[in-house]
Amino acid sequence: MKLAAVSSLFSVVSFAAAHADLTIIQKVEGIREAGQMTIKIKGAKARIEATPQLTTIVDTKTGDMMNLMNDQKAVVHISAEKMKAAMETIRKFNGEGENATKPKLVTTGKRETVNGYETEQYVYETPKFKATYWIAPKYANAPVILKQLEVLNSGAWKPKDMLMLNYTDFPGVPIKSVVAVNGTEVTTTVMAIKEDSLSDSEFMAPKDFQEVKPPEMKVAPGQNQSAPAASSSATP
Repeated sequence: MKLAAVSSLFSVVSFAAAHADLTIIQKVEGIREAGQMTIKIKGAKARIEATPQLTTIVDTKTGDMMNLMNDQKAVVHISAEKMKAAMETIRKFNGEGENATKPKLVTTGKRETVNGYETEQYVYETPKFKATYWIAPKYANAPVILKQLEVLNSGAWKPKDMLMLNYTDFPGVPIKSVVAVNGTEVTTTVMAIKEDSLSDSEFMAPKDFQEVKPPEMKVAPGQNQSAPAASSSATP
């Protein structure tokens, strides 16, 4: 009886741990002034606090997205259909074919300690961008963290053949990344990872925010846009 009770309790605890919420705080350098970006994940929803002025909330199950313009107390809702159409347009103007071959994540053999973590360096290169990752293969609970982050690459709103890495492709948690696109480098470094419970209210628009009409999402012919690998939204 006691063994059964302990086994049951262990199963419950393991289930809870595997479905814990996730918060990642990271430093981003190379886009204007250096700043902090916070990513929060709860189930199929993600909240990306890119700047104090802008917060993006995505429901990856439906593909719907909302932008919170915090200084204006306004919210812009963008449907899954509009998001997918815009991203597919970007892919076509980038010249990425339907059957584009996805490159492999390649180790360089270099090792470095980043923020106290022993990391191994990997490179991922496409015709449009090059990404270098410093990955901690022994980071605690890495498989669970990477699986949670895969929400950010949900097929509900990510277009096909964008040559983007899946988080589950990583052999550990990426602590740092440098993405080079069109001569510009963006460096992202993880400062903290937390698995504390998050409130549902963090994934909703505040009640005092007013809804405004979304802008037209167009890409002019000949305009070349690039969508880097997963690190563009989160290093891990």
